[in-house]
Amino acid sequence: MNTFTKFAFYLLLAFIVLMLAIAQLGLLSGQRPQDLGVKDGRLKPPSLTRNSVSSQAAMHPEHPQRTDASIEALPFKPGGSADSLKALEAALNAMPGVTVVERKPDYLYAQAQTRWLKFVDDLEFWANPARGVIELRSASRLGREDFGVNRQRMEALRAAYLAAP
Repeated sequence: MNTFTKFAFYLLLAFIVLMLAIAQLGLLSGQRPQDLGVKDGRLKPPSLTRNSVSSQAAMHPEHPQRTDASIEALPFKPGGSADSLKALEAALNAMPGVTVVERKPDYLYAQAQTRWLKFVDDLEFWANPARGVIELRSASRLGREDFGVNRQRMEALRAAYLAAP
């Protein structure tokens, strides 16, 4: 290895170690948004950047990410909203890195944390009795792009939820 290649290698290694140290200190997790929850039958709108999904994206026709953020809600289980939220919570608890933080009779809030860099995404679920579905929203706290991670997580959750009795 020439001197420049060695220098570049050590510089890259130092950067990786620094990023992992910063992550382990929680500096990449961001802050929990203060405006989460259900207000007037709505969850918070999708993020303004490409790092969220929402089953209520269509309720915001002028939103710049309406199309990219749109995702289907979860249908109620035959037992109604209470049984549906129980099945959803069980599916969330089975997912690695996901922690249910808040439970209400018609609402669940969870956080998903990545293993190495400790990025945190906020996940919200509301049992909408008028539509007979669980509305959902998932958004990254930091960054402008999540490379589809929120959508992939919600689709994996959908599969687990639908497979549950």
